[in-house]
Amino acid sequence: RVSFMNNQKPQKPTLSGQRFKTRKRDEKERFDPTQFQDCIIQGLSETGTDLEAVAKFLDASGAKLDYRRYAETLFDILVAGGMLAPGGTLADDMTRTNVCVFAAQEDLETMQAFAQVFNKLIRRYKYLEKGFEDEVKKLLLFLKGFSESERNKLAMLTGILLANGTLNASILNSLYNENLVKEGVSAAFAVKLFKSWINEKDINAVAVSLRKVNMDNRLMELFPANKQSVEHFSKYFTEAGLKELSEYVRNQQSIGARKELQKELQEQMSRGDPFKDIILYVKEEMKKNNISEQTVVAIIWSSVMSTVEWNKKEELVAEQAIKHLKQYSPLLAAFTTQGQSELTLLLKIQEYCYDNIHFMKAFQKIVVLFYKAEVLSEEPILKWYKDAHLAKGKSVFLEQMKKFVEWLKNAEEGEQQLSSQVE
Repeated sequence: RVSFMNNQKPQKPTLSGQRFKTRKRDEKERFDPTQFQDCIIQGLSETGTDLEAVAKFLDASGAKLDYRRYAETLFDILVAGGMLAPGGTLADDMTRTNVCVFAAQEDLETMQAFAQVFNKLIRRYKYLEKGFEDEVKKLLLFLKGFSESERNKLAMLTGILLANGTLNASILNSLYNENLVKEGVSAAFAVKLFKSWINEKDINAVAVSLRKVNMDNRLMELFPANKQSVEHFSKYFTEAGLKELSEYVRNQQSIGARKELQKELQEQMSRGDPFKDIILYVKEEMKKNNISEQTVVAIIWSSVMSTVEWNKKEELVAEQAIKHLKQYSPLLAAFTTQGQSELTLLLKIQEYCYDNIHFMKAFQKIVVLFYKAEVLSEEPILKWYKDAHLAKGKSVFLEQMKKFVEWLKNAEEGEQQLSSQVE
């Protein structure tokens, strides 16, 4: 018992009390960005304008200074030369440095060098990633507080950082701020930003990044509501030398309009609206959104085929298809006024019959039905047969069409002989 008692270590209450006090003192440490700023600015003044030396200094300082706590101050200094007050102004009494983005030369090469400084810093201290993203969002909201040259430099830098993946395209949400949009600041900034972004990558890479954050259909919001048209966007960005961005937005708008048209078309069909009303609506949409007849006939075909539950038995599906398509042939006929539209329809029928195995034997019956209903005419059918068909199921469909095509050729020759005799 005695030895057990002796083995117990004596309690040291004073030690735990001291630890407690130390923790308490740490918790109450004052947030002092001014002192942090002085350390960074002093270090930057020693590096001069050598950005390699700047990157090395920032790398080494991260071990001594609390970057996590003072991330906003650090990025304010690197971009604007000192801590920014709300609105984007630098306080007059603050020490500032000229080793920053805003004091640098306004050219792409300089901004690429600065982008490297940010890349190295964030790669070294991964926890700064979120703080940097928040900083850029804030800077974009402060754009009106900066000079035009400062905005241009920030735009170029942001474009480069978006291109190399340091920044996420979601930061562009800040540009949709109502005041920035209204005063034309957002659109002017976007020109410089997209120029440097596309210069680093290409329009396809930009499109992928925008699509990832659902920003691909929002670019027109860079303009006030009364100017949010494809025409205005296209004119503005084409004149600024960004024709590829204009075409991208025009294409996006067209895709959106086509999806909307298909959705509305299916609703009208399921309601059983009269064909004359449907035709009128489609023609208005074609004109409004500059949609070609070939595109429309493909949309109508797709909509017509999706409005019915098809029989799973091959011998019954052809009969069902003929009955269904006979009903919709006046609608399709209204949008096959050009040979190219007829050919588009033929290719869509071929594709559908190939992709849906029960329809493989129905191809010829559908084509003959549309020929009789004056949806398709001789010339496009013969062209399809000769060299315009798809590779999908080619041998099966050409075999099915052989006799009908021979009949068409004979009928065509007969007509030619008749007309030459009349002459």
